[in-house]
Amino acid sequence: MTFTASTLSGSKSEQYAQLHDQARGLLHGERDRIANSANLAALVYHALPSLNWVGFYFFDGSELVVGPFQGLPACVRIPLDKGVCGAAASTRTTQRVADVHAFPGHIACDSASRSELVVPLVSKSGVLIGVFDLDSPEPGRFDADDQHGLEAIATAFVDSLE
Repeated sequence: MTFTASTLSGSKSEQYAQLHDQARGLLHGERDRIANSANLAALVYHALPSLNWVGFYFFDGSELVVGPFQGLPACVRIPLDKGVCGAAASTRTTQRVADVHAFPGHIACDSASRSELVVPLVSKSGVLIGVFDLDSPEPGRFDADDQHGLEAIATAFVDSLE
């Protein structure tokens, strides 16, 4: 299948609806988590402005391990009690951090990152799969619209695995 990302237009919520449709198209009929996470990381990284890292960390039973991503090389393992990713995984709630330097225990994989949004990936049966992580070099890059739009994309990813 050849895929061409279309230019997003309209309000931010309309852009996220378009991106969600593109994500669902990429995921349709595929259940492999590596293939789907790789394609989603690339789609989101290239579709949204002001991002320097987009990717996945998967829970291996004890910690988060880096999965497919777009951006500079990343931290390989993250304990559940460290950083924004660990907080999202351990609390199973999205973490939207306007200034990562003000976040206690922040792990600086890329010194250019200033803000971060991390969505936990949890199966319908309540099993932690991992997290969907986005970093930006801009402070305060992510707002409530970004959070809702990216949570919907994360849900599409989880649904593709089940």
